[in-house]
Amino acid sequence: MTIRFSKTTTGMVLFALDVLLVLALWPLVLLLAYPDVLAPGSLSQDTCVLTYPAFDLLMLFATGLYRRDAVLDVARSVSRAPLVVGLGAGLGLLLSLAQARGLPDLSHQALMFALAFSTFSVCAFVARLVLTFLVRRRVLRRRLLIIGAGQRAWELLLMLKREGNSLHDHVTLLHNPALGAIDPRLEADPPGRIHCPEAFNVATVARAVGADLVIVAPDERRGMNLERLLECKRAGFPVIQYLSFVEQEIRRIDLKRVELGWLVYSGGFTFGVLDRVLKRGFDLVVSSTMLVLTAPLLLGAMIAVRWEGLGPVLYRQERVTRDGRVFWIMKLRTMRVNAEAAGAVWAAQNDHRVTKVGAFLRRTRIDELPQLINILRGEMSFVGPRPERPVFVADLATRIPLYNERHMVKAGLTGWAQINYPYGASIDDARSKLSYDLYYVKNFSIVFDCVILLQTLREVLWPSGAR
Repeated sequence: MTIRFSKTTTGMVLFALDVLLVLALWPLVLLLAYPDVLAPGSLSQDTCVLTYPAFDLLMLFATGLYRRDAVLDVARSVSRAPLVVGLGAGLGLLLSLAQARGLPDLSHQALMFALAFSTFSVCAFVARLVLTFLVRRRVLRRRLLIIGAGQRAWELLLMLKREGNSLHDHVTLLHNPALGAIDPRLEADPPGRIHCPEAFNVATVARAVGADLVIVAPDERRGMNLERLLECKRAGFPVIQYLSFVEQEIRRIDLKRVELGWLVYSGGFTFGVLDRVLKRGFDLVVSSTMLVLTAPLLLGAMIAVRWEGLGPVLYRQERVTRDGRVFWIMKLRTMRVNAEAAGAVWAAQNDHRVTKVGAFLRRTRIDELPQLINILRGEMSFVGPRPERPVFVADLATRIPLYNERHMVKAGLTGWAQINYPYGASIDDARSKLSYDLYYVKNFSIVFDCVILLQTLREVLWPSGAR
């Protein structure tokens, strides 16, 4: 049996499994622990009944356990699940204690925490085992029909293999000599994958392979018969351009193949007054709240920097934000004094200039906390492309097309590139991060900001790219 998906991702399937298991087991556990749970005025009136599973699912999402890398590495996901579930249960416990009238019933709260932790840990474990079974049996499969069999098609297959949201795609290639030459690497694929009908009847091939989606990705488009594609669309098969598919599937912009015409005519890159007002309000609320909550941590870090040796506690450096404006970013000092006496350089892996305390602050991202003040001043946003130094921006803008487009929004403390790509210290890294920054700028919304903010928790708990 094969289930066909067009827009459903493997992560969405895993989320659905988690929801179904939680909805099935949580009420049963509550009934066993509290037989009168459905009675009027009983535990069913306690909002913690709903907040515990809600916080559990929220933490699973925030820590990236529905991402492709987590789905592929089941052992790591299962090992991280108890910590994540514990965080969700802890949030439910705190909310329940905050809502208690008078002295809280600690024995009841402790039992609820234990029930939530054990139940949701089992749910997370079982859901990932079920998904592993479905993936290995190739039940979750999409059928894709790609128009073209040249270099662009080969690169698309490579991206799907490395970054695609679906772990198993059944791909058929439809080619015609007018679309360019067949890439030799595709000719070595399993026989029968490439179809070359003389009539270029796309709809017929789409019906034959049961295509969920038709992707137009030829090297040469001038020889393509658009009437055949229109027939295919009228037959009920969705048709999408290569660049649009990459944007939706990989959630970044393919800078190698990007076309200015596509950027102009596709949606996005719009920022209304309401968008900017909401974003500024979001920045003020989140940054001020975090500054208050992390004040003791920031004070302790400042004492540690001072204790390690002489020199300023805070480090100020010029950075570039929206519209190319330059501002002074604030960070806790993590390098020795006069670390750049020889000139500006990118930070390197195991940089000898970083102090012992600084290495810890960088790994835990605590050194970034003073930037909350930059956000309150309006120089930065909480979410946006990471601010670069003017000297690097000037150099990168001459080497990488569209680099300055990332400055359409304010620089951010966290961003789409930061949670999807490790720390970059080269031209190639800057180009790769730009592909994510442009996706963010093109698809900006307050909801997207909230998603990025939540998933930043994964980088805090399991830092992967700090230097």
